[in-house]
Formats: sequence, structure tokens, C-alpha cells
Amino acid sequence: MNALIPDFTFWQWILFTIELVVKILALGVVPDGRKPSAANGWLLLIFFLPLAGVPLYLLMSSSFVSARRHRIQQEANVMISDRQADLPNYPGSVEFSAEVESILSLNRKLTGFPAVTGHNKGFWADYDMAIRRMAEVVDSAEKYVYVEIYIQAWDETTEVFYRSLERAVQRGVQVRLLYDQIGSLKYPGFLKLGKRFTEIGVDWHTMLPLAPWRFRFRRPDLRNHRKILVVDGRVGFIGSLNMIDRGYLVRNHVRASRQWIDLMVELTGPIVTSLEAVFAVDWYTESGEALDISAPADHEPEVTDDVNVVQMLPSGPGYTTEPNLRVFNSIIHHAKERLTICSPYFIPDEAMMEAVTTACYRGVRVDLLVSEQADQFMVHHAQSSYYQQLLEAGVNIWQFPAPYVLHTKFVVADPGESGNDAMGAFGSSNLDMRSFGLNYESTLVVAKGNLLDQLYELGEIYKSVSCRITLMQWNQRGFWRRYIDNIMRLTSALQ
Repeated sequence: MNALIPDFTFWQWILFTIELVVKILALGVVPDGRKPSAANGWLLLIFFLPLAGVPLYLLMSSSFVSARRHRIQQEANVMISDRQADLPNYPGSVEFSAEVESILSLNRKLTGFPAVTGHNKGFWADYDMAIRRMAEVVDSAEKYVYVEIYIQAWDETTEVFYRSLERAVQRGVQVRLLYDQIGSLKYPGFLKLGKRFTEIGVDWHTMLPLAPWRFRFRRPDLRNHRKILVVDGRVGFIGSLNMIDRGYLVRNHVRASRQWIDLMVELTGPIVTSLEAVFAVDWYTESGEALDISAPADHEPEVTDDVNVVQMLPSGPGYTTEPNLRVFNSIIHHAKERLTICSPYFIPDEAMMEAVTTACYRGVRVDLLVSEQADQFMVHHAQSSYYQQLLEAGVNIWQFPAPYVLHTKFVVADPGESGNDAMGAFGSSNLDMRSFGLNYESTLVVAKGNLLDQLYELGEIYKSVSCRITLMQWNQRGFWRRYIDNIMRLTSALQ
């Protein structure tokens, strides 16, 4: 019996030494190229739960995609810049303040896309009407249709859209479609979805597929979160809507009677070429087929009420500079009078938190629109962990009533008040760390036009049915609510 004791003690020492070495290595390895909040989150997990923390770190700590995907994105950035090199940063006939010019120049530098004109042909804030309108435009297609939408499910609501794709194919139109494999996986009909697309003649691929048996592997929580539709290169849609019933079909959502609130915007003009270019890069990445995308023509805006100066803002792991975070922060810092932020998941990094609170201290009225009850437990509590600091700075927090999920995402600064100084952005990107570093997102920056006022007015409509949180009310929440919020806040930093 005593002979076993030295062996037991020996193995204890071995395990202790391994754990100590791992922790010492983590101190020097984990912070490399990572924000302090993210590094601290991973170090806490590794130090307190090494058996779980180390495998999770090795599996999920890197936002770097495969070498092939990274190479394609870098080559695409060069191609986009070269094909649009002769275009100025924005139409020469439009005047902007120096601040707006600098933000447009920033995005051009980070993504290669200039600001061009786009005509607002429809501001679709009704969920079912948006899907029906997209189907109507597909029914007008003569040459091709490009669909890139994160979540897709063939159900009673989306039937009208997929049947329009079927009719397009029957007319000889080429239909290409992308959807995220993991994003769509849990929804009814997923296993038969690809087969149904094939049956109606749609050329389709999943985005960011996990297929280790084909040596296709990557960080499993990376997502292509984009929502884009392009028809014949003349009409485009961009926004936050997934192609699925607004109740999202799965048991917990149905039980809670959740209904999603979203926005899609219909555009024509040169901006459609920018949407098409984003699709073309993702299509080539997944299929290997190169699509011919030309430089946008007709750069100068027409003198009409619905003309907008807009700029494509793609982002994701292929962009190492987090362009959406930088542009969002620039717009927030740019606000002088009013700032409206609408996001289902508002989990800012340090820079954005400082930008928002600083705006309040400068005297800007800041309205933050969020859901009363988010559709994800961890996100709901991580988001609410920031409310104390926001309320103390003077942010007006508005909760859209449950069971609705406010899924629209936009930022708008100084609409209708500052002439050439108003700016905004909308699309698929949330204002959270996942959207800044892990998700492929599609966002449109708006520097001029009626979209700015429409975004602001939509925020006012949302506010009219929402409940505002006061600091006094928030201070009355219990200990366990604070405790859970703060734990979930830590998990949001694990990027």
C-alpha cells in the first residue's frame, strides 16, 4: 500500500507542473494580437477551469479563417480596389463636411469600396411584405439572381420567395444561392433544404461549411451573417432579415410566441454593383466559380428626392482591421445633436463603450433601442451588464416589448439637422464583439439622402411602443441578476 504513495505523489507533481507550465505559457501567448478584454477573458477561463479552458482556447480562440479563405479575401480586396481605382471616394457633385469626408475615406481605405449613389426604392420594415417584395423583384429577373442570406428555411412564409426563384429558373434565369450551414442547421427542413433547391434548379452552396471528412475545418462558431439579394445587377436588397418565418419555427421561440422585427432596403443604381461584388467574393470562396463584376457606372447622382450617397461596408475575419467597428465608432464620435442606435445585441468593446458615453458627456442625445428580452440567454444578460454604465452617462435605453425581438440594426447621427453632416449605417451587423471580429457582415453606410431620415423615423416608431429604463429602476434589480449579468459579460469577451 505504501509503495503506491510515491507513485501517486509523483503523478500529482507531474500534473501540477504541466498545469503551471500551461498557465505561464498562456500569460505570454493569449494576449498576442488580442484586445485586453478578450485576453483577460481567456486567461480567467484557462486559470480557473484549465481542463475546459485550454481545449476551448485551442478550438475557438482564433478568428483567422483557413489560409485559402484569407488569400481569396486579400486578392478580392486588391481586385475591388483596382477595378474602382478611377472612382473618387464619393461623387464629386456632392458636398460633405470634412468629418464625413474622412469617414468615407476611412471605409475606402479599409474595404476598397467608394461611396456611390443609390436610389431608395423601398424601405421595407414589415417582415412579410419585405419577403413578398423580394419575390416580386425576382419575378422581374431576366438574367440572374444572387441570394446570400445567413439563415434560410423553406416554410409557409418563405414559400412565396422560393417559388419566385423556381419561376425564374424556368424562364432561363441563372439563380445562385448561398446560406450559412451552421446558422440554418437547427431550423425545420434543413436536411432537405439543399435537395429542394436542386429540384427547382437553383445553383446553391452552404457558407463556411464544417466538413472534416473532406478536410474542411475552421473555428466552428464563425458565421457568414450577410443578407443580400441582387437581381440582374440593377436592383439590390440589403438589411437584417433572414429568409425564415418571423417566428423562427423552433420550439422555444414558438413557446415564447417570439416574432422578429426586421428591415430590408431596396436599392437601384451604382451601389448594386458593390452588393454584387460582395456576393461574388463569397460565391467564389464556396464554389470556385468566378463571376464577372464590372466597375459601377453612372457615378454622378441624379437630382431626385430619393437619391442617396451610400458606401458598402463588408467586414469579417478576412478583414484584419475590423472595418465595421471603426466606421461605427467614427459615426458615434461624429454625432453633434442626436444619435440613435438600434441593435438586438449591443455588447460593445471598450472603444465603442467610450464613444457612446463620450457622446452623452458632449451633450448628444443618445437613444439605444434593444429588445426587452433577447432570444439568447447569454447575450441577453451580457448586454444588460452594460446598462448601468450607459444609464449613468445619460444614455436613453428603450426596450422593445417582448415577445417581439427587435432584430433591426442601424446607427444614425444628426438626421435632418446638420445639412451635410448627417451619417448613418444599417445592415446585418450587430453592435457586438462577435459582429466586429467573427461574423462576415454586410453593412451600408449612408452619407446623404432620405434613408437617414427614414432610419431616424423608424427609431422613433420603435421608441413609441417601447419602455424606457430609468437609472432608478435599474438600480433596484437584485443581486442574482447583477451576478448573472456580470458572468455573461465575461463570456462576451472570449473572441
